[in-house]
Parts: sequence; structure tokens; C-alpha cells
Amino acid sequence: MTPLLRFAPSPTGYLHIGNLRPALFNWLFAARHGGRFVLRFDDTDTERSREEYVRAIVEDLAWIGIHPHETARQSERIALYERAARVLREKGLLYACYETPDELDRRRKRAAARGLPPIYGRDALRLTQGERAELEAAGRRPYWRFLLPNFDSDPFQTRRSEVVWDDMIRGRQTVDLASLSDPVLVREDGSFLYTLPSLVDDGEMGVTHVIRGEDHVTNTGVQISIAEALGYARPIFGHHNLLTTIDGEGLSKRSGALSLRTLREEGAEPMAVASLAVLTGAAGAVEAVPDLAALAERVDFSAISASSARFDPAELWRLNAELVHALPYEAVEGQLRAMGAPESRARAFWDAVRGNCGRVADAALWKAVVFDEPQPAARAPQDEDFLRTAAGYLPDEPWDRATWKLWTDALKEASGRKGKALFLPLRRALTGLEHGPELADLLPLIGRGEVLRRLG
Repeated sequence: MTPLLRFAPSPTGYLHIGNLRPALFNWLFAARHGGRFVLRFDDTDTERSREEYVRAIVEDLAWIGIHPHETARQSERIALYERAARVLREKGLLYACYETPDELDRRRKRAAARGLPPIYGRDALRLTQGERAELEAAGRRPYWRFLLPNFDSDPFQTRRSEVVWDDMIRGRQTVDLASLSDPVLVREDGSFLYTLPSLVDDGEMGVTHVIRGEDHVTNTGVQISIAEALGYARPIFGHHNLLTTIDGEGLSKRSGALSLRTLREEGAEPMAVASLAVLTGAAGAVEAVPDLAALAERVDFSAISASSARFDPAELWRLNAELVHALPYEAVEGQLRAMGAPESRARAFWDAVRGNCGRVADAALWKAVVFDEPQPAARAPQDEDFLRTAAGYLPDEPWDRATWKLWTDALKEASGRKGKALFLPLRRALTGLEHGPELADLLPLIGRGEVLRRLG
């Protein structure tokens, strides 16, 4: 059987690195096992769903390297959910309720005051046909709950009813349906909550594996019950730990700091983001993985921690630097051209400066130092004679990497200087800085005429 997995985001905001975690787990599992991946937009919330977010999600996933085999929208599949709701009503498993949110809230508070769990008491099942008609005549519109199979013959006498599955990440899981309220599947206005469309789509599409956050464990017990009532096959479930900030706070679309869009604009490499999203909270070191194929080989669901996966955003930039230092010229050619690096010297320039770049965009600083006009550094009076002497010992061109050693060896013998006293004044004069790439690599790029001008 060919595995079929899915990622079902709501297009109500930009994806952040926490959203990327389940997307990647599903994509990498499908890739490793020769499966297929569906991007399914949970866009039934018409007030909050926006087309701009749909486009952004597609773009962000493509930036990471996720290219779905199929794309679907729940807003185009409403007929399937209406049919499922009709089947459940005909089976007596979907029943009308008329309480207002305020009434439900008061009942929960009364239960809490008595030390009782806040479970819906199925009061709507006691309504007669006449009472329902009176409520609707008074303007009440029903919302609809699924009758959980947690009783024998009397729905008001619940008993422990376990839904059990072998979770591919967390091991054996058990949800007691008697501890839960009957879930609301359909709102007053006839629109559907997340639960029914999700399980109907999984059943109709033939989804074989559902990998998602641990916050859905209880939902899974409920969804299995509804899916079985509708005759759908049960997929294999896996519930991974959630990414949190270093302080343990959950991530939200409302905070744009860790959105994929923002990270891309800040110069993050896609594989730095992907590596952090997948490897945080798992066994082994969090390290920069060069591509998704290699990352798929690193994923071991049995090694994912049961506790939350806390990550430090600073780790992202450590991984980013590792990747940037290894990037070949071909991977950055377009960006260097856009910075204005001379085409004839761009490859040698990148080889010289990439070890000093945490992001590809950092090369712009060194482009200004090498090819433009660097900010002049303060010169110590005692260095002026030394720099004039240095100009006199500058070798003739052509230059290569060995020129720097030839020049500084001659200067060392002529001036008696060595170490920092020899090299630092030269670096300051040539680059305006006290640190940076090897001057042996920069010297041929700057050129003899420009070196003489900067020494003077």
C-alpha cells in the first residue's frame, strides 16, 4: 500500500516554524517510504481564511522544498461533509442542541463549583419535539453534537469506553470517551468545525498516516469514534511533541517573528529552518542537514521526546552559518550579481568571504570592503612610516594567494615587526576593519593599484 499523508493548515495567517514541524514530518515520511503528500487547506472559516495566506503557504512550503503531489480545499468539499452529517443524523448519532454560549458557560461553572468535570450532560436529548419547536419559534437555532459511544443503552448512564491505538511516536495511547463531552460538529449557522471535515477528508482521500502535534491526542480518540460510525478505515497515527520558545511558550501565527516569511526575509537558509524544525526535541545533535533527503534519513520517530521541544532562535543562525560556509558559488551566484560583485571575480570573492558570512546577504559588507570604498580606520601615528614602507615593498602583479606571504615576509625583514604589530595595521588600512577574511585571499581581489591607494 502506497502511504498517503497530508498537511492541513488553516489559511488564517502565515506559517511559522512550529507549523512547519508537522508539515515536514509528513513530507519526509512520505518521501522516505515512496508515498504521496497532500496539501489540504482547512478554509471552512470564511471570515478568517484569506487567499493571500493560501498563496503564502504554498510559497513558504516550496521555499523549504515541499512540493505537494495534490492540493485540495475544504471549502470545495462541503457536500461531502453535509452527506456525512446526514448519515450521522439518520443513525441518531448527531443530535440538535439549543443552549447559548452563556448558558453552557454557567453550567460549566456550576459543575466546577461542585467539583464535577465540565462534561456536557446531554440535556438536549431530553427535549421533546414540542420543546424543540418552541425554542426554534423563539429564534433559537440548533447546533449539533456527536453522540459518543460511551454508554450501553441509556446515554445518561455513561461508562468507561476506551479508544486505543498504537501511536507511531508515543506508543500505546488510550482515550476514555466517558471523560469527554459530546463534540460539536456543526455550528448554528450550519458551518462545520474542524473535526468532521478533517476525518471525512482523511477517509475519502484514503490517508494512511496522520502525523500531527500531541495537542491532538484527545481529538484522535473522538475522531476514531466518528470515523468508525461513518465506515472509514482507521489510519496510523503519530503525535509528536510541540515546538515552544526557550521559555516554554507555544508558538502562534499572531507572532510574526518566527514566521517562515520573516525568516526568509532575514536571510535564513531553508535547510537551517527545516533542520531546526525537525531535529529539535529529538535524539542526537541539532545540526545543519544539507537537504531534505538527508533529513528524511535522520528522522527517527521512536527517538522523539515526550516532552515539549524547546528551541533557541539563536540556534537557527548557528545552523545558518554552517550551511552558508559550505554553499558553493553556483548556489549564490544570482545573489552576488544582485549585490554588484564583478562577474569576473565573483567566484574567487565568494570563496574568500563565505567563511565570514552568517547569511549570504552578509557578503554585501565584504563586497563594499573589497570592491568599493571601505570605511577608513583610525591609524596610529607610529604606523604611518610602516605603511609607506609597506607600499614600497608591494610586489608587482600578477597576484595570487601567495602574494600576501611574499609581501609580509619582506616587510617583516625590513621593519623588524612581527605578529599583530605587522598584520593589524595592514588589515586596518586595506579593509577599515580589525578582523575578517584572510588577506591572502582578499589581496588579489583588491588589486595592486587600489592597495597602493589605501596604504597612502
